[in-house]
Amino acid sequence: MKQQEIIPNVEEKIITLRNQQVILDCDVAELYGVETRDINKSVKNNPEKFPDGYIFDLDEKEKKELVENFHRFVKQKHSTVTPKAFTEKGLYMLATILKSPKAVQTTIAIVEAYAKLKELSRVIVEIPQQEEDTVVQKQLLHRGGQLVEELITDMLPKKSTETSFELNLAMFKFQHSVRRENDEELKHLEEEVERLRNLLEGAGEM
Repeated sequence: MKQQEIIPNVEEKIITLRNQQVILDCDVAELYGVETRDINKSVKNNPEKFPDGYIFDLDEKEKKELVENFHRFVKQKHSTVTPKAFTEKGLYMLATILKSPKAVQTTIAIVEAYAKLKELSRVIVEIPQQEEDTVVQKQLLHRGGQLVEELITDMLPKKSTETSFELNLAMFKFQHSVRRENDEELKHLEEEVERLRNLLEGAGEM
């Protein structure tokens, strides 16, 4: 069975907050196949493993922006619990604590997702430093395009072939065809495209 069929896609869970790529506790819980309370309990029971830089609580402004911009966070609107955001280091530390059937596959998927973003950030930085139309620059553009395609394909609806569109993301263009059957699917697509734009901007600053 393919990894994508075992767990939800990791890339679509990564968001940019405070100039960092993070995953919220509720999304971490979904990835690991546990409840959000289990994630928070693990953090509470192991405070020494989550120093500054590993996890942070969202403020009200950040929470409000997420609810407004991401449909999947609408349940957070009236919640009295402050969402927690895990940085890459926090996610790796959490992986040493959680013991669920999905733990190994989820940790591998998280490592691979962050590796793609790190490689993309290096490519984005290196491309302008190369001379125009050189072999090296063309190779970097090609690799960057591959990474963007991998990231966005993972986030797009799997149904396909009826509506074509082109996205201009950073210095890369990407074409894809999807079947947009309803407004809800279109809204999800627009959210994910905008989120990827933010991720690319964040990748360029890493």
